[in-house]
Amino acid sequence: MRGALMRHWPEYLMEAAGLAAFMISACLFATILEHPGSAVRRAIADPFLRRMLMGLAMGMTAVTVIYSPWGKQSGAHLNPSVTLTFLRLGKVAPWDALFYVLAQFVGGIAGVVVATMVLGGRLGDPSVNYVATVPGPSGPGLAFLAELTISFGLVSVVLIVSNTAGLARFTGLFAGVLVATYIMLEAPISGMSMNPARTFGSALSGQVWTALWIYLTAPLLGMLLAASLYDGLWGTQGVICAKLHHHNHKRCIFRCGYPASKGLPRAGSTP
Repeated sequence: MRGALMRHWPEYLMEAAGLAAFMISACLFATILEHPGSAVRRAIADPFLRRMLMGLAMGMTAVTVIYSPWGKQSGAHLNPSVTLTFLRLGKVAPWDALFYVLAQFVGGIAGVVVATMVLGGRLGDPSVNYVATVPGPSGPGLAFLAELTISFGLVSVVLIVSNTAGLARFTGLFAGVLVATYIMLEAPISGMSMNPARTFGSALSGQVWTALWIYLTAPLLGMLLAASLYDGLWGTQGVICAKLHHHNHKRCIFRCGYPASKGLPRAGSTP
């Protein structure tokens, strides 16, 4: 434990900062698009159009974080379910997985706290509600199924694209497009989380604990199902690394399959 913490603490901080940035962006754009006092909200009456703009904003935020220098080094999981899925696939060491998950929860909480300091009471308005993810009118059962399905879809795409020559460098773009699409189409069903740390950060600040169990379980189950399917079809040896972007010269702390001959640093190497 101590060894992992001493060697890999920069990556842990990068994961926390990455999710914090994502949450600040979510809070900011949700306030701009949904708060009744916002000029944008008054100008755009159609909720689907506002949701489309929110999806584009968050998709671009995800892509920016993934391709940022910190995202390239930490792998830009930003999500405990993603980290635990790569643990299941044998690409993340147990202690690294533990510290990644802790950092992601800290980042999710910190992002909403910072946004609250900046936006004040506007973030707590019922129209924004600390960007909490709660089941839609169809109820928790459908919300659970929806979260499981979109999480399964995200990891399936990430595993296929990141382990396909010629496409791997575009994994972050695929992920960003899915985030944008899910917000546009799925958000009315479950709020579109896919991320326990993201949901917990909003729930803690807003004290919105409605059906929290969905967002702690469904994303992980969906992603683990995707990993099991991939394992069954191609085996874990088909998973090269746990990074969403590996075509860079940042160090890799994972159980990495990229050979040094390709000019990419091996697991545990330094920048």
